[in-house]
Amino acid sequence: MRRLNRKKTLNLMKELDAFPKVPESYVETSASGGTVSLIAFTTIAFLTIMEFMVYRDTWMKYEYEVDKDFTSKLRINIDITVAMRCQYVGADVLDLAETMVASADGLIYEPVIFELTPQQKELQRMLQLIQSRLQEEHSLQDVIFKSAFKSASTALPPREDSSLQSPDACRIHGHLYVNKVAGNFHITVGKAIPHPRGHAHLAALVSHESYNFSHRIDHLSFGELIPGIINPLDGTEKIASDHNQMFQYFITVVPTKLHTYKISAETHQFSVTERERVINHAAGSHGVSGIFMKYDISSLMVTVTEEHMPFWQFLVRLCGIIGGIFSTTGILHGIGRFVAEIIFCRFRLGSYRSTSVPLPDGHTSNHLPLITENSTH
Repeated sequence: MRRLNRKKTLNLMKELDAFPKVPESYVETSASGGTVSLIAFTTIAFLTIMEFMVYRDTWMKYEYEVDKDFTSKLRINIDITVAMRCQYVGADVLDLAETMVASADGLIYEPVIFELTPQQKELQRMLQLIQSRLQEEHSLQDVIFKSAFKSASTALPPREDSSLQSPDACRIHGHLYVNKVAGNFHITVGKAIPHPRGHAHLAALVSHESYNFSHRIDHLSFGELIPGIINPLDGTEKIASDHNQMFQYFITVVPTKLHTYKISAETHQFSVTERERVINHAAGSHGVSGIFMKYDISSLMVTVTEEHMPFWQFLVRLCGIIGGIFSTTGILHGIGRFVAEIIFCRFRLGSYRSTSVPLPDGHTSNHLPLITENSTH
């Protein structure tokens, strides 16, 4: 009884077989079929390798939402070199809430030489080249996000030469914490002092001939400091053509959450518009000489997430490649054989030309004569 049930189950499974086996004696092979098979296997191998490279790669997904965090502080990371002595310049922040943040809260004034060494010039030139490529190809920003913490900081290395030249510039570097509202970070003549209606700078003791706001921005970023991230103003260098010159940078800051397989951080991206002009009150160009960075905080927050193709999706795409190529090449091979047989068949029919046979009544017959046994002798 058990053997009978097992036999019935086995027969049922055979009837459900969707892949019937054809005996090898019934299979006909051809040179054209072998050629098509070789092309199919080569194509499958090539596309499989390409698909595996796509599977290994990752991409960045951007999501946007309203920034609801209004109470936290915004960190500004600064590394700027001005071509004036440190005792002549002062830096501070004044926001729309009339809150003043003095540079003494986190910035360091360091006397340096404005002229760069050959090694520093080469690094700055490379940084400026990357900046120009980023402006043309925005997709490179994804590569920078994924390689964060792998690259070194964009700050220039310290001088290695033992120059006896006295410092003629001031490097202002460090960080400040400000309110998350629009504000103005500026570097101008004289140290900043508090004022009931705002603030002021002690510029009366500095002569106009010593004004020189040529500057180099080695680093400027907002939020958490992430090594390897290149910001829009990193590597910028401006040379003043006049003593009384104003440099303005209008910055829009976008809060950004970065989640990759390497890091997870909260930082800020920003876009910038530059403007510079000479202060000439007689010509109607009013203002104060210096470097002014007016920033505004965007109400939107961007979440950048690094994503990877799931393994099941890779298998589905791989099966589609293999099955699709086999089916397509089989169809193309069948159509090719059908067309070839039609063409060859017409050539064969054309090779049998009709012959004329004379009849007794003087007519001719176009039919082929029958070949009999007597006629063969």
